[in-house]
Amino acid sequence: MITYKVRTHRSTEALPRPQELAWRLAAMALDPVPVPAEVAEMAANRLIDDAAVAAASLARRPVVNARAQALPHLSSPGASVWGWHHQPPTSGTGDGRGTRTSPEWAAWANSVAVRELDFHDTFLAREWSHPGDNIPALLAVAQHRGCDGRALVRGIAAAYEVQVDLCRGISLHAHKIDHVAHLGPAVAAGIGAMLELPATALYHAIGQALHTTTATRQSRKGEISSWKAYAPAFAAKAAVEAVDRCMRGETSPAPIYEGEDGVIAWLLDGPEAEYEVPLPGPGEPKLAILGTYTKEHSAEYQAQAFIDLARRVRARLGRLEDIRAVRVVTSHHTHTVIGTGSGDPQKFDPGASRETLDHSLPYILAVALEDGEWHHELSYLPERASRPSTVALWHKVSTQESPAWTERYLAGEAFGGRLEVEMADGALVVDEVEVADAHPRGARPFQRADYVAKFERLAGPVVEPAERRRFIDLASRLGELTGPEVAELTFAAPGAASVADAGRGLW
Repeated sequence: MITYKVRTHRSTEALPRPQELAWRLAAMALDPVPVPAEVAEMAANRLIDDAAVAAASLARRPVVNARAQALPHLSSPGASVWGWHHQPPTSGTGDGRGTRTSPEWAAWANSVAVRELDFHDTFLAREWSHPGDNIPALLAVAQHRGCDGRALVRGIAAAYEVQVDLCRGISLHAHKIDHVAHLGPAVAAGIGAMLELPATALYHAIGQALHTTTATRQSRKGEISSWKAYAPAFAAKAAVEAVDRCMRGETSPAPIYEGEDGVIAWLLDGPEAEYEVPLPGPGEPKLAILGTYTKEHSAEYQAQAFIDLARRVRARLGRLEDIRAVRVVTSHHTHTVIGTGSGDPQKFDPGASRETLDHSLPYILAVALEDGEWHHELSYLPERASRPSTVALWHKVSTQESPAWTERYLAGEAFGGRLEVEMADGALVVDEVEVADAHPRGARPFQRADYVAKFERLAGPVVEPAERRRFIDLASRLGELTGPEVAELTFAAPGAASVADAGRGLW
């Protein structure tokens, strides 16, 4: 890896283009280094993971509406929207089954479906992210352009590398910028690698993708709205459109990161700031996807380890009514984003949105302690959140930051913390966990069989068995697929809600 120093440059300094971060990202993405077998294997795992959580969300209102928005934008060859029929259109059914849409709208619909349940992969460093958000856009472009599986895997590896390395070097949340500002450049870079674009076109696409996808973190604060699912879809769609424009010869604001009026100077740490961004050097493989991790539970990633810890300690607690207080000692991120350090009263409101409860560690701990498990739907039902015993236990939970846990979090070593449960008789039950069970260093690291089981469990209610087998067979051979086989990397879901159930919009 080569660590590049990135800072603001005045216009009079005339920073050479090859020294701009956007150019370095493009050059790294286009480096034709072979993709290692373990990277290709993980790319297939994450495609299966994305499809699983997308299938489980197809009947939810944000996803139904996103699919309805994609329906009028039909295209040939086009890209498939998950849940629509995987065969070419044979009849005008009116509900979108059997149709193909333009790649940016397929990226939009599938990205919303993937993100809706907050149930796919994660990477945590100076910035946090869900790098699996790259896959729907890359798959859509691959289908539209007839790319084979080898090219798609190359694109996924590049996209993960860009997003992970930006997260390692540049914090966005410190300035209340949403993490999808790293996703836009990653999607553009992945498409560029997949299509083997000219370096100049990709450089400009990365710049445009960043320029158009910076937004505030209010989308993840207080009463969290349905836009949380749409935010990565917006970034992915914007990146696809940026690539299209720049392939036609259009250019971007530059230097987008280092410019006197650029992102660093005015959105991040300011004109005097300097960042260090690590990137693979020429000829080095892109391994970043191997450092990411998926979720066993449908909740914010920092809650994963605490759900596992709650399952472990609940048998030692006796009567839960006798709990006097539950204290969590953890990292700054966990404390301030999903803990009581956020200062969000909504995190203790039984009437809060699912998106808000998903980001409330006190709620998640209370339910996990009572139930000993976590379910992507049942654990968030209004009647579950308003259960009197749950509300009582929920309000006994508090979090506090530990510098030691924060340091380990930033080093990528630990994403858990210590749990201290004080009982009415003064007894104290203490336990801690570094990482979730499903983490690569956890008690039960996710393997291919776990990804397939997750798909079977989540897709089972809406996707027929033969269709599930067909999809898994293709996805498992991702790097070997032909272009026509990549075009069939979708699934019909006759058990899902029809787009006829969508709200009325402009079209």
